[in-house]
Amino acid sequence: MEDVRWDETVDAVVIGSGASGMTAALTAHFEGLEVLLIEKTGRIGGSTAVSGGAVWLPLNSQSAAAGHPDTFEKVWEYLDHTVGDASAESMKRAYLEMGPKMLDYMTSHGVLTLAARTFSPDYYPDRPGAALGGRALDPVEFDGRRLGRHFKELHDPLKEFLVLGGMMVSLVDVRHLLNVSHSFASFWHAGKLVLRYGSDRVRGYHRGTRLLLGNALAAQLFAGVLHSKLPYWLSTAARRLHCDASGRVVGVTVARNGADVNIQVRKGVVVASGGFPWNASLRHALYPKPIGMWSMSPTDNQGDGIRLAQEAGAVMGRGHVSPAFWAPVSIWTKPNGEVVRYPHLVWDRSKPGLIAVNAHGRRFVNESSSYHEFVLGMYRSNETVPSIPAHLICDQAFVDKWGLGLALPGGRPRQYLIDAGYLLKASSLDELARLMGVPADALVQTVNRYNDLAVSGVDTDFGKGSTEYNRYLGDPQHKPNPCLAPLGNAPFYAVKVVAGDIGTACGISCNEYAQAVGADGQAIAGLYVAGNDMQSVMGGAYPAPGITLGPALTFGWVAGRQLALQ
Repeated sequence: MEDVRWDETVDAVVIGSGASGMTAALTAHFEGLEVLLIEKTGRIGGSTAVSGGAVWLPLNSQSAAAGHPDTFEKVWEYLDHTVGDASAESMKRAYLEMGPKMLDYMTSHGVLTLAARTFSPDYYPDRPGAALGGRALDPVEFDGRRLGRHFKELHDPLKEFLVLGGMMVSLVDVRHLLNVSHSFASFWHAGKLVLRYGSDRVRGYHRGTRLLLGNALAAQLFAGVLHSKLPYWLSTAARRLHCDASGRVVGVTVARNGADVNIQVRKGVVVASGGFPWNASLRHALYPKPIGMWSMSPTDNQGDGIRLAQEAGAVMGRGHVSPAFWAPVSIWTKPNGEVVRYPHLVWDRSKPGLIAVNAHGRRFVNESSSYHEFVLGMYRSNETVPSIPAHLICDQAFVDKWGLGLALPGGRPRQYLIDAGYLLKASSLDELARLMGVPADALVQTVNRYNDLAVSGVDTDFGKGSTEYNRYLGDPQHKPNPCLAPLGNAPFYAVKVVAGDIGTACGISCNEYAQAVGADGQAIAGLYVAGNDMQSVMGGAYPAPGITLGPALTFGWVAGRQLALQ
């Protein structure tokens, strides 16, 4: 073992402050350990804080009350038909068994409050074992004022998901805001939101304190960190792990305030730094082609934790079906050179009156499928026809009602997006085809074919609106198919989308105790992984909403418990 002069000694160090990191740190703290949480950036929350916040936890204690009683056999059957051999049975079993226990534990300690969705179909609802609700939960609304002066340390959500310059809104809020001139209930709802936001800004907050989605989840955990007086160091990057002669991890060197600090650990280190979505070399080595820097994850997630674990003898997992969790992303480059990425997750693709086409001007995918499945469709189509990038197409009525990417609904200004080339606008399909660079005759034929199907209400070509999940995200007021409507009168619009991601799915191989393993398959003593630094328990498949945060919380909790048992 190398001779190291230790500056600090604690029981455990947790690297990364997303859901998995904070859960691991809090759990170890609750189990009586002296824990230090470190974060490379100056803000708490990581990818969790900018996420949608859904948490998939089958067999949770709220499922039955939500109207969807569940069984282990049913969930197992669903995972078998969606994940299959892409993940070890031991990992999937540990997740299903430990997830509900984690939620009960964290709830009982007052740091996590989630509410089960009464209706939220799994992403492949027609496969055996699927459920229509109860398995996905959301963090309840959180009052950011509870964080006091530390509110400014919480990572902000994506700016593209804020309105009025800093007010978080849910899908329900958006519907009320768009309907404010047609309904007193919507006017009242919107009025309360705006008054609350105005009060926050008058009081000096840099954004609204009504927190939702992943920002609320990160805030709940951060409030637990503060209440527990758990030490955390911001702007502190982990540089290297230290091992003894047996290979056990016994410490970590971090960079803080311009100097290296050597921290000895009695129990171990948890690596939970967010995966490698912004590591160009790893993306090039592990992602399918074509590839670009198209991730929606925080740009600081550059694979630091994976590098540290590998240097300590850990290996990357194998057998996954995708290296990332995919999402179609549109990109706007501002005049000042700033690049804005918008993930087309749930708002526009499923709505009636939108289609996606490849470079031949042809449809190639069910536009209402999950964001992950949509990008898989892009890659499948790209094997024979250039389909990355693809284009989303709609008409004026669609843009006014639903928006298209950064072109927001409700009559918002859009000319700046047209001038920048982000939003294509044309007075005819022929002109739109020219702007898109696709054959005009093919595009016209595609739209005519789709319009005929939309009138019939059945998409026999790609099945848009054919599943409960499709229809869940459509327009419930539109009949007969909430996802199908003809593209009507000009002008027409299009936005280019690429094969983006919301995080990585392949990471450090580990066992069911969240222990990193080496090439021999044996656990590395004192080294734990969680979150996107860990090989996904879903094996790169995406069976339901919240399958990143569910495992992140679960295996963060498992890691914290295991530390206490060492």
